[in-house]
Amino acid sequence: MELRYGLIGSGMMGLEHILSLGLLEGCEVTAVTDPDDSMRALAIETAGGKAKGFTDHGKMLSEEICDALIIASPNDTHHEILLDVLGSDLPILCEKPLCTTSAHCREVLREAEDRVAPVWVAMEYRFMPPVQRFLYELRRGSVGVPRMIAVREHRFPFLDKVGDWNRFNARTGGTLVEKCCHYWDLMRLTLNSNPTRVFASAGVDVNHQDEMYDGCVPDIIDNAFVVIEFENGTRGMLDLCMFAEGSYWQQVISVAGDAARIDVKVPGPARFSADGKERASKIEISLRSTKEVCREEITVDHELLSVGDHHGSTYFQHKRFRDLILRGRGKPEVSLLDGLWSVAVGEAAEESARTGESVDVKV
Repeated sequence: MELRYGLIGSGMMGLEHILSLGLLEGCEVTAVTDPDDSMRALAIETAGGKAKGFTDHGKMLSEEICDALIIASPNDTHHEILLDVLGSDLPILCEKPLCTTSAHCREVLREAEDRVAPVWVAMEYRFMPPVQRFLYELRRGSVGVPRMIAVREHRFPFLDKVGDWNRFNARTGGTLVEKCCHYWDLMRLTLNSNPTRVFASAGVDVNHQDEMYDGCVPDIIDNAFVVIEFENGTRGMLDLCMFAEGSYWQQVISVAGDAARIDVKVPGPARFSADGKERASKIEISLRSTKEVCREEITVDHELLSVGDHHGSTYFQHKRFRDLILRGRGKPEVSLLDGLWSVAVGEAAEESARTGESVDVKV
């Protein structure tokens, strides 16, 4: 069966979705919606030149040329688009964050309550090969009972977008929603518990301060420490710096349990490294009982690395989304509720950073 995908939003992530689907058997992008003529044209070309272009997703839906939808438009458009397309019977994959506010996320959940077709939130970090390896070790009990998770991301600044919409909290939800929703999702998944309280210290100190848009300087956070407490007594921490282009590892995820500690080390995209070369990820398992450290490199096929900046995770995510559609039953691995939680934690962290007070997480 050939699955026909309609893409809503054809920026950087939209192109990564197209390229990832191009590596999957039985998948084709047949429609692209984007108000920007040049980006829409580039997406159609990237999809092989046969996709039909639209400026409005409503018109695209009316032509019934899609079997599934991908929403990859700017963050602040997700809410309105989702409310428009949830009435269809098409499976939907929506890029993160689900919406820019938890209130909008809750509205989407209410509208989707009786929906049969799945809605999958694109938390692709779950599907990075090194993270998948870590989750396998977690499931088999290698760490025992996980008690703490720490995530460090030291990376390059936000990339240039059409209209630079990602420079302001109003359009993104803020860095701790836009960028870090991935990590709140991984923390919930790892610790098997929901967050209760957040404390954040953050600043706007280096990036984009020489830029001006309609008389306004960007207000997006570029560094932060965030501590999260969970219902089951566990805790998580994020160390974020977005002016650290020279970091050898872009992400380091460390989980400590009563039996062992696991460290996952992930490099940034090759195009941002000093030599322009790809590097393998690494996983280290440190056993408490024997003091032994087991180390392993996690490699990804070069073809998968070439289609985007996320170590093949968008491809692996689409493979599982495709399989869910073809089965015709089952639930998405990343649900709307997961999407809501990740936004609610980021929203609380943004409030904590502004006020200097700890903030309870409410869903």
